[in-house]
Amino acid sequence: MISEQQIVIRLLAAAILGGLVGIEREMHQQPAGLRTHMILAIGSALAMCLSIDLAMQFQPLVPNGDPARLAAQVISGIGFLGAGAIFRYGATIKGLTTATSLWTVAIVGLVVGAGHFFSAGIATALLLGALSVLDQLEKRFLANSVTRTINIRIQDRQGLVEELRQVFNDLGFEAKSLGFSKDTQSNELHIRAIAKVPRQQNIDQVIARLSNLQGIRQFEFQ
Repeated sequence: MISEQQIVIRLLAAAILGGLVGIEREMHQQPAGLRTHMILAIGSALAMCLSIDLAMQFQPLVPNGDPARLAAQVISGIGFLGAGAIFRYGATIKGLTTATSLWTVAIVGLVVGAGHFFSAGIATALLLGALSVLDQLEKRFLANSVTRTINIRIQDRQGLVEELRQVFNDLGFEAKSLGFSKDTQSNELHIRAIAKVPRQQNIDQVIARLSNLQGIRQFEFQ
C-alpha cells in the first residue's frame, strides 16, 4: 500500500505541476486558470493513489484487480470540464488550447499519483513550452491573420457590394463569406461578413474607411 506520507508528497507535486500550467493560462486570461488546473491535478493524483491503493489492499480477495480502473474514469470524465472551457466568439472558437491543457494536466496528475515524478515533470515542461514558447513563435511567424466578423447596416444602393469589396481589399481583408438581409420598407441592408484580417490591423483605419461609406448606419467589428 502507498503510505500516507507518499500520498501527501504526490499531491503536493501534482499541485505544483498543475499550478505552473495554470499560471500560464491565467496570464492569457483564460476561463480555466491557476485554481482550476491545480485542483484538477490534485484530484487526478488522489484518484490514481486511491486506485493503486485499493488494488493492493484487496489483492488477496481480488487477485485480478486493476490498479488503473478508478483512474481510467478521470480520463473519460475530464471531457465535461474541457467542454466548459470552449466557447464561440464571433467567427472563431476560443478555449480549445485550454481544454487540451486541462486534459493533459489530468494525465500529469495520474502520472504523479502513480509515483512517476520525473516523467510528470518532463511532461509539464513540454506542456509549458507548447503553451508559451510555441504560442509566441506561432503569433510571430505563422498566424499573420485572424478571423473577424463585420456587421454593417447601410442604405441599399446600386454598386454597394462592389464598393464594399473594394474597401475590404484596400484594408487587406480576405472575405470568406458574405450574408445579406434587407428591410424593404426602409431600404436598409444588413451585411454580415466573415473575413481574415491582418493581425496588426490599424483599427482607426478600419473605422475611418467604413464610416466614409455612403449611407452607412451602423457597423460592428468583432
